[in-house]
Amino acid sequence: MYLKQLKRLSPDTLNLFWDDGHVSPVSLQALRDHCPCAGCQGESVLFRSYAAPAPDKGLPGRYVLQGAESVGNYAMKFNWGDGHDQGIYTWEHLRRLCECPECLNARTEVLGG
Repeated sequence: MYLKQLKRLSPDTLNLFWDDGHVSPVSLQALRDHCPCAGCQGESVLFRSYAAPAPDKGLPGRYVLQGAESVGNYAMKFNWGDGHDQGIYTWEHLRRLCECPECLNARTEVLGG
């Protein structure tokens, strides 16, 4: 699975076009709130763990997408209006963020809801 293209669907939503024909709408809020970097998600290295602080969701520019670039042939990197640009979003991570009805229903069924 790989991302073929991304387009802005609206001021706050992207459409991700996949090689299998699936189109994933993803809100900028979901994309930013699920940034996979260690500063946002925390990390464990050797015998130490770092727990990320709660995000300041009111930070100006937090949900303003200023740019996007591919990382190799496996991920995307996004540049946000608050200056954040550390997250490397693998294709698998991006696909899990899909907000289409089919994917939302599948996640609800897995979670037992």
